[in-house]
Amino acid sequence: MIRSMTGYGRAGQVRNRREITIELRSVNNRYLDCTIKMHHLYLFAEDALKKKVQRSVSRGKVDVFVTVDASAADTVRATVNRELAAQYAAALRELSEIAGTDLSGQLLTRFPDALTVTKDESDLAAVTEDLCAVLDEALEAFQAMRAAEGVKLAEDIAARLDTVERLTGEIEARSPETVREYRERLFRRMREVLEDSTVDEQRIVMEAALYADKVAVDEETVRLRSHVSQLRQMLASNAPQGRRMDFLIQELNREANTIGSKCADTAIARMVVDLKAEIEKIREQTQNIE
Repeated sequence: MIRSMTGYGRAGQVRNRREITIELRSVNNRYLDCTIKMHHLYLFAEDALKKKVQRSVSRGKVDVFVTVDASAADTVRATVNRELAAQYAAALRELSEIAGTDLSGQLLTRFPDALTVTKDESDLAAVTEDLCAVLDEALEAFQAMRAAEGVKLAEDIAARLDTVERLTGEIEARSPETVREYRERLFRRMREVLEDSTVDEQRIVMEAALYADKVAVDEETVRLRSHVSQLRQMLASNAPQGRRMDFLIQELNREANTIGSKCADTAIARMVVDLKAEIEKIREQTQNIE
């Protein structure tokens, strides 16, 4: 079953005294673009989370929001960059002499990189495992929503494919009639021009045959039906089909344009307009498919 590229999933768990909440949101995108948004203390787990998303999603812009309340669990370590802090302190002393006032050493903590806070290294693997476990649950909800949306897309596209097939059948039925009508018009005109003279029926037949060959759309309608059949197979597939469907929609549109350029018949022209309108609606829906 196909899936939509748009979706939302959320999961929250308390694991090892950490309250972890993960949300996923996705919108349409030509390729997969995954962004992990979380506190810098947990950036060590970013690659693991991103790889897990990449294994589940093939297309779309996916934003992953990670929130961790670890006040009861995390072990953090404050580290002083002594060399940098000494340079900041020397600069503060120089400023104190210039300003004639004492600049407190507490100002050192405000300078970037003078004091850094990091997590205990022994805790990294366990935290990564917990984050991935919550992400699995969020992904399950996320995929369920995308699948449900995919069902609606598939139903709409299938209905429009039925319309494309119906219009194709009408074009196939009408096409021979255009040749017959052309032959009759040609015969009438020849009689009007020649009046009482005998009309060369063999010449009329040859002209009609040339016209029939010129306006024949059998190849185009056969390819249209083939493309429709392939699209139906894709709708029933469990693998991502969005890109392949994009290509087939272009082929459908190309065949419709060819039919329109070949046939000067008003009735067929109206059918082609309706056909292209349905193909365009299918194309719009296909843009949402993974």
